[in-house]
Amino acid sequence: MKRSTLLNWLIVVAVLALAAIPVLFIEGEYSGADGLAEGVITESHPDYEPWFSSLYEPPSGEIESGLFALQAAIGAGVVCYYFGVARTKRRFAREAAAAAAATAPTGDPDRPQPVDTRDA
Repeated sequence: MKRSTLLNWLIVVAVLALAAIPVLFIEGEYSGADGLAEGVITESHPDYEPWFSSLYEPPSGEIESGLFALQAAIGAGVVCYYFGVARTKRRFAREAAAAAAATAPTGDPDRPQPVDTRDA
């Protein structure tokens, strides 16, 4: 197995471990930061009125979670597309440089190159 393939698999395992360890071994209630912030604000300033309301309020928590997952998937797609384009550009540039180096004349550029007259 190539070193880069091994490194990629180790990164995948590390990311999965970072996601799974807290869920499996840390007990507690997992809630979003928005709900916690709303509770703290309500406690410290009971007369506070929000100055903005949501444009769309999903009818259930499942739909809200689905929309959040869709947003995350679209964002991941955009980021992965960017990295794919950047990698492909680098590869094409590297191949073009290698092709240019292969067709470039060798030796001293000030010295006249031999001419092959057999094709003439």
